[in-house]
Amino acid sequence: MNLGFLCSTAEPWPENAALYQQLKEEQILLSDNASSLAVQAFLQMCNLPVRVICRANAEYMSPSGKVPFIHVGNQVVSELGPIVQFVKAKGHSLSDGLDEVQKAEMKAYMELVNNMLLTAELYLQWCDDVTVEEITYPRYGSPYPWPLNRILSYQKQWEVRRKMKAIGWAGKTLEQVLEDVDQCCHALSQRLGTQPYFFNKQPTELDALVFGHLFTILTTQLITDELSEKVKNYSNLTAFCRRIEQQYFEGHEKDSSTTAAHSSKRSLLR
Repeated sequence: MNLGFLCSTAEPWPENAALYQQLKEEQILLSDNASSLAVQAFLQMCNLPVRVICRANAEYMSPSGKVPFIHVGNQVVSELGPIVQFVKAKGHSLSDGLDEVQKAEMKAYMELVNNMLLTAELYLQWCDDVTVEEITYPRYGSPYPWPLNRILSYQKQWEVRRKMKAIGWAGKTLEQVLEDVDQCCHALSQRLGTQPYFFNKQPTELDALVFGHLFTILTTQLITDELSEKVKNYSNLTAFCRRIEQQYFEGHEKDSSTTAAHSSKRSLLR
């Protein structure tokens, strides 16, 4: 199926399409913020407007229990992968111009980001004791009264730590996790090179995913700057984030569908 066919048969995108995530200022955590921004960037790249709605119970509203999720017409779809497929079924695709080898490579790098960056974010949030006490517990449970706030936090922590044990991350030190992040960034930096996007001149869902995670890491205040410093070591990755911020978010502050990058703690633009 070629891109021209997709464009000519694209279904109308409803004006009231909405994306749901947790409360931006006081509740959402690094990993969910990154995942939400990745979806928002993807939809922006597809030129599909979406209104961002923040709800304290967004995680429990989601059909998969994960955020973000979009509500389009009478359908609800959560997480980037299924959302990409949903949007493609409606006639909008960023990767249809790639050949089969390139598509396989794109998927491999997306797996790398999910297996390394997303997992590192979850580890930092739920397995690093200082971060857990000073950031994760207060933010995750903020909408709820005591003791429910702690009960929900403990449940989530148990769930994440069980996952970490299953994938062999439970015994890692923070230094080892940061080294994994550095290796992931090195691989991404090598693949990007001097290109504007990972597959030259046009963005794909890989660009949206990488932007969501790297931009959020660079603009989120944590206990230390160790995580963001790993990204800053690669100038082409920070330039990549600035490029996407400028092209798809800068200048759209008044549009509620495009304020994601600017509602982060700080912009990359100086």
